[in-house]
Amino acid sequence: MTAGDVADASGERLPDASPEALVAALDALAAGACLLDGSGRVLAVNTSGQEILGRSAAEFVGQDAHELLHRDQHGNPTPRARCALRKAALAGRTAQSAGEWARRGDGSLLLLSWLATPCVRDGLPPVTLVVFHPYESVRPTAELLKEPTASLSELERLALLAETTTTLTSTLDVDEALNRLMALVVPRLADWVVIDLIREPDEVWRAAVVRAEGDALVHAEELEGPMPPVPGESPMPLSRALRGESSALAGPETYQGLPDSGIALEQRRLFEATGMHSAVIAPIRGLREILGALTLGRSQRAEVFTAADVALLEDITRRAGLALANARLYQRQRKVAETMQRHLLPQLPTVPGLGIAARYLPAPDASHVGGDWYDAFLLNDGALALAIGDVVGHDLDAAAGMAQLRNMLRAYAWAQKGPASGIVEWLDQASLHIAEVSMATLVFGRMTVSDNGRWELTWTNAGHPPPLLVTHDGVTRYLTEGHGVLLGLGAYKGRTGRTDARAELPPGSTLLLYTDGLIEEPGRSLDEGLERLRRHAAALAHRPVESFTDELLQRARPPQNEDDVALLALRIPD
Repeated sequence: MTAGDVADASGERLPDASPEALVAALDALAAGACLLDGSGRVLAVNTSGQEILGRSAAEFVGQDAHELLHRDQHGNPTPRARCALRKAALAGRTAQSAGEWARRGDGSLLLLSWLATPCVRDGLPPVTLVVFHPYESVRPTAELLKEPTASLSELERLALLAETTTTLTSTLDVDEALNRLMALVVPRLADWVVIDLIREPDEVWRAAVVRAEGDALVHAEELEGPMPPVPGESPMPLSRALRGESSALAGPETYQGLPDSGIALEQRRLFEATGMHSAVIAPIRGLREILGALTLGRSQRAEVFTAADVALLEDITRRAGLALANARLYQRQRKVAETMQRHLLPQLPTVPGLGIAARYLPAPDASHVGGDWYDAFLLNDGALALAIGDVVGHDLDAAAGMAQLRNMLRAYAWAQKGPASGIVEWLDQASLHIAEVSMATLVFGRMTVSDNGRWELTWTNAGHPPPLLVTHDGVTRYLTEGHGVLLGLGAYKGRTGRTDARAELPPGSTLLLYTDGLIEEPGRSLDEGLERLRRHAAALAHRPVESFTDELLQRARPPQNEDDVALLALRIPD
């Protein structure tokens, strides 16, 4: 036989030994057949193979058979190292499998049996002939995802629990943790997921009643909201779970009798509205308290939950409880820091004709809340004192240090008649011995009205970003004069003699003082942040001062900001 020939069953030579000719000879078979090259790529496929897998020849040829077809029972790609068909093609050996999942052209899965054997032709590269046929009827991927929990192998259960731990512990946001928890269990384990949370003693909130529609989670909002208090002696499954006593199986018949509490009535309503015929309920336990309960329900699939499902759900809720407890603790700490910061910030004075607005925006990360502050207060000589500052550090200690500096600055500014630089110099010296602050930045200034009725600012800058002056017409200028070292460095290095600067503030202009959280962004230079702030401030110059401040904070704050922001804006009378 020559390199271009192949013999049929009778011993007669066929004129062509190309892959297409070999597969054409197998077109009469009801089974699918394809040829793979030595790397596992499809060279050709017969008509039956195209029909079985719902793909045209063009979709097969040139594709890696494993990448194109091989899936696990949930429709996920499988590791190449576990593909027996690929190993047979690479090694040129005969191999077979009684059942492996393949992905059809429409996305559904099909369990196939196959036989692979090398086909050697004189003078031509070897190929592998694969003959395959359905092991059972086609089952859509969505149906496979709804298989009962009992079908999960021990390895799959362990994988699910590991995924639960990883997914839930990677966020410290309670709402995000709940969303991730629901996505883990629906539709993989159930058709419905219900989360009840205990907010305060005897106060239950049905946080979520959710079903899956494709890749989306759809809330049954009419079933969510406040719940009756937890009864102390009720033997009903949800009541026992919310008391942290036990997990249980339940069904609509569980709540068909005479209700013993308001929660039992809500449960009857839940089963009727969702059509759940089987449910499993487990408590969500934190470190020291019961956080709520998780319910999984089935309405579309026929399988009922079993005792094995109770054990699995308890493992899931144990991990969920720890994650939620951590997220709640984080939010409490964040709220403490933010509340402390807001209470330490002052009430702004009322100055006839002068518009004043201030904003404080906490950092996304609670550990970054605490050091930024602003102040504005009238002095006994009629001048308006202004301050913006940032204590080094991002925690409650920084917030406490900020309060010390602010109070000391107020006292010095009220008692002393000297220039702004003198006030800050005294503050710098005193902070080393009185305040528990290592370093801080500060702009301190005095606004006065001159004899000709024009507003003037005198200021000194201790290592802080420069104030920005914006005219009513949108002309901008950073007030870079009067700059010196930050607080906490001058005394150590023997530096004294901070300088003052003076500027006239045009009618209708806006003076903006801000902290570095408004201009700093990871991966970008400070000049870029200053330019971004300048352009947005110019565009908003015509806005009323309150609108100017709100919109500027929204537009100019970097999207990747990780720091808190303090902002003080003053609109000069026309």
